[in-house]
Amino acid sequence: MASAPQSTSPRSRTAVTLTVLRTEQVSDHLVRVILGGEGFDGFAARDETDSYVKLELPHGEESVVRTYTVRRVDAAAREIWIDFVVHGDQGVAGPWARTVTAGSEVAVRGPGGGYRPDPAADFHLLAGDETAVPAIAAALESLPADARGAVFLEVGDRSDELALTAPAGVEITWLHRGASSADAGADVIDGGAPLVEAVRSLPWPGGDVQVFVHGEAETVMKHVRPYLRRERGVPAARASISGYWRRGRSEEGFRTWKQELAEAETAAS
Repeated sequence: MASAPQSTSPRSRTAVTLTVLRTEQVSDHLVRVILGGEGFDGFAARDETDSYVKLELPHGEESVVRTYTVRRVDAAAREIWIDFVVHGDQGVAGPWARTVTAGSEVAVRGPGGGYRPDPAADFHLLAGDETAVPAIAAALESLPADARGAVFLEVGDRSDELALTAPAGVEITWLHRGASSADAGADVIDGGAPLVEAVRSLPWPGGDVQVFVHGEAETVMKHVRPYLRRERGVPAARASISGYWRRGRSEEGFRTWKQELAEAETAAS
């Protein structure tokens, strides 16, 4: 789920079984599922703030795998928080998060990860849509008090804004698409131009800029990444830029799209 630096695969290919402790409605379209139980001891938490897991979710008579960011691991409370974007009955993961009850069990593989803010960076640029909010929120909480940076978060409207903890020198800007994502397709939400425009409009700070930009793949990979890497010259080692989902595609279709994109970029280089 992260690139440059390369993300590592989940540490464990063997699933641990976690128990749903409770759920919380974080915003109009964000539901937090808190996991724990006896399986918590088998979960090896990572230091990366974009830590992610693969969940085996029920889907008819079978199960499907969906990838989600770990919002927080609370060792003292023995809890693992995972936030889900929910838009009605679309997809698999959102409806599961909206309807799952305490005591239910879910198989979890991972975690993997690839990014953590470097406290030595002169400036931190973090941007994304709803799907990137958990990773960005975790990253902000890990920054030193004297950190400087800018955050751009694109959501449907004001009802999906969250209270985030960040250093005083990091400015958070919420961007509103102002349109429903009901036609976005399975397991996805709509994304678009506001994020691109905000990133391009940022007065470039210069110095050592570390960036984390994740969200809808077309927006991130074809519009934001070329600007940051080519026009602004952010080196690969300082850029975690990748898509979390693709408009109009399920996770299975998105994996195919990413492979095709990587092959095309390799052929063009």
